Amino acid sequence: MRFTELPKIIAGFIFFTAAAAGVCFAQTGNGRKPKTATAPPSPPSSTVTAATAAAKSSAAYAEVLLRKTELEAEIEDLQVEYTDEYPKLKESRYEFGLLGKQLDRLAATGDASKLTPALGKLIVRQASLETDLWVLLQRYGDQHDDVKRARRKVAAFEKAIREILP
Repeated sequence: MRFTELPKIIAGFIFFTAAAAGVCFAQTGNGRKPKTATAPPSPPSSTVTAATAAAKSSAAYAEVLLRKTELEAEIEDLQVEYTDEYPKLKESRYEFGLLGKQLDRLAATGDASKLTPALGKLIVRQASLETDLWVLLQRYGDQHDDVKRARRKVAAFEKAIREILP
């Protein structure tokens, strides 16, 4: 082997090494899953999308989403200091779940004109009262006076909400 061929061999080795490394990075995506070519999902009906967008931009939806976000932040703070069995953490998670269901209900509403700020406040207050009822049911039985009183409050708010959203 001649010394004049050595630079060519080194250059070839460097090129081969760089090419192999590039293939490895391309296959692994630098630690990420490789992207696969898939067909884009078919767009949903424009009326459903428009109705959902209108509902999600309503004042009621914003009111409920605000409370849900506040609860999410509170849950994050409580999780740092307490275990999952901490009563306030359990209550916050319960109310968070209730508000999530209500947000889905609001998003499915066809008539966005009914989604007023007052409705949002009713829903937030009802979720708070339902959480209080849940706590009372864990402490006392169904026949306790405080439980009965809490049930009547929740029923009153549910009735008001059903007048607006049948």
